[in-house]
Amino acid sequence: MSRPHRPTPLLPILGLLPALLLGQLIALPQARAQDRTQDRPAPDTGLDPSPTAPPAATPNGAPDVGSAPAPLTARPGLGNSASIVAVVNGDVISQADVDNRSRLFALSSGLPQSPDVLARLAPQVTKQLIDERLRLQEVQRRHIVVSDQEIARAIDEVEQRNGMPPGTLRHRLAADGVELRTLIDQIRVQIGWTRVLRQALGNQAEVSNADLAAQAQALKNDIGKPEYRVSEIFVPVENPSASEGARKFSDTVIQQLRAGAPFAVAAAQFSQSQTALQGGDLGWVQGGEMDPAVQRIVAEMPPGAISNPIRVPGGFSIVTLRAKRVVGEQSSTVLSIRQAFLPFSTPLNQQAPTAQQRAALEQARKISSTARDCPAIEAANASLGAKRPADPGPVDLESVPSVMRAVLANLAVGHASQPLVAQDGIAVVMVCSRDDKAAAQPSKAEMTDRILGERVELTSRQLMRDLQRRAVIEQRA
Repeated sequence: MSRPHRPTPLLPILGLLPALLLGQLIALPQARAQDRTQDRPAPDTGLDPSPTAPPAATPNGAPDVGSAPAPLTARPGLGNSASIVAVVNGDVISQADVDNRSRLFALSSGLPQSPDVLARLAPQVTKQLIDERLRLQEVQRRHIVVSDQEIARAIDEVEQRNGMPPGTLRHRLAADGVELRTLIDQIRVQIGWTRVLRQALGNQAEVSNADLAAQAQALKNDIGKPEYRVSEIFVPVENPSASEGARKFSDTVIQQLRAGAPFAVAAAQFSQSQTALQGGDLGWVQGGEMDPAVQRIVAEMPPGAISNPIRVPGGFSIVTLRAKRVVGEQSSTVLSIRQAFLPFSTPLNQQAPTAQQRAALEQARKISSTARDCPAIEAANASLGAKRPADPGPVDLESVPSVMRAVLANLAVGHASQPLVAQDGIAVVMVCSRDDKAAAQPSKAEMTDRILGERVELTSRQLMRDLQRRAVIEQRA
């Protein structure tokens, strides 16, 4: 699958933590995951949710994380937390582990934390925790250490990018019954697994001139063929008896995606493909690069659609089609924009906005109606404390999430947008310039990224199959 270089996020509301870890894979793309969101209707409360994403759950502060994995002990406040759900090569996964991860997923994707929803998530959460335990054991077998400082730096970067006051997320997770340790454990495995893959690739981490020449020739041969911008969630099935459970879980995820849950958040939490680190983004792919069953569905999908579960070798695939184009005919629109961001002091409850949030909305409306040029937006953002950068850098319109793309495509140069409301604040955006140009041949760096991305994905799946085949796993009812 092709994984081209990705531009800086448009409005870096609260980026996916796994995307931050991608850069630790040898020479893989130093890209930042884009927020890929969909609008969802809400009651009229005076704060209209606009096409920006609710923040994904991420850690806060520089916690005492320790270099060893978290002890698997019962956690208070959760029913039957001490009961054993699975034993993986002698390591215990408790009901508390499953409860915490289920709540984390529900919190980060905007799902209700009702008993019914958490019960539907539990089987796949258990599967994910088993696979993570296998990855962690391989990390430990290779004597790979993920230090406290590395985890703290990853946490720091997320907070700084999103203007989060220290301690905010810790309290938010605690309020929703999620231990911060749950997220720290997930980060530790992700960082460690990237290093396992780096070791496993060996000489394959080097891309030769012959590899690049073959890639360039293949791209020339593709002129005139259709290409698809696709994101995926891969739900594995290790044995036939687990097929029905995996399908039911896939149906649950699809239901929430179609109700507006961000695809990238769901992919980062539950996809068992290496693309989960990029929010499920496969980049631009052609029919021959996809499984035939996926290709048939994607070729008929309209942009923005989400597929039903597609049976593929090894499991089920859920895909969304973000865009289509013809190779050699594509063009790109690059925007220069400015944004003024008004942060909320607490996350938005659409049904009960606070006085501070209503005041922020009125202030955003004033900025929207009075700003006449981009310097005015920059000045407004500075007066608000510059919690987000006024200039997020060049924005490729094609790579922006579909709902936000519609806003920017119809926004005249020099005209401020209406307030765009998210859970953590309100943005007012202005397009300063619009540059339409033909898409260039991928650069050497982009082709290198593509080749390495394919090798990493293949290596990751092969390693996981080997670990699963050798493992002694006991699951309990």
